[in-house]
Amino acid sequence: MLTIQNRQTRWSVNLTDLEQRLRTAIAAEAPAAAEIAVVLVDDAEIHRLNREFLNHDWPTDVITFFDDSPEEIRDFGPIRGYGRAIAGELVVSVETAFREARRQGWGIDDELLLYCVHGWLHLCGYDDLTDDERPQMRRREREVLGLFGLSPQDLED
Repeated sequence: MLTIQNRQTRWSVNLTDLEQRLRTAIAAEAPAAAEIAVVLVDDAEIHRLNREFLNHDWPTDVITFFDDSPEEIRDFGPIRGYGRAIAGELVVSVETAFREARRQGWGIDDELLLYCVHGWLHLCGYDDLTDDERPQMRRREREVLGLFGLSPQDLED
């Protein structure tokens, strides 16, 4: 199940398109089941959540909340979501997406998809916080975004 809530009103978002593309991205990991909630917010709200839950005093693009802790990375195969039941919430800043989309040279909907794919892959067990894991996550982000003809400039290993 996938739900998307738009809790910000300043920027227009094509929720139908985002949902369809995110469903494709989820299916690319072939989970046994997925229960994902996406919440679209502004920078002030994501800043508050980042400070409250992660002790980071700044806005960010996406925060991933896990319903269950992901298994140890070494337990995963090359497609880490394969055959697993995955649940969680992605909080995404539309304000950051609007700002960064212009820098990337594409639309806000593409930037939002990038953030959702990034958060989804975290739920699957990919990680970009260590030098050992970052190349695997970046590779998988490129593969999934490639399904939509997208190749962001900033997804270098």
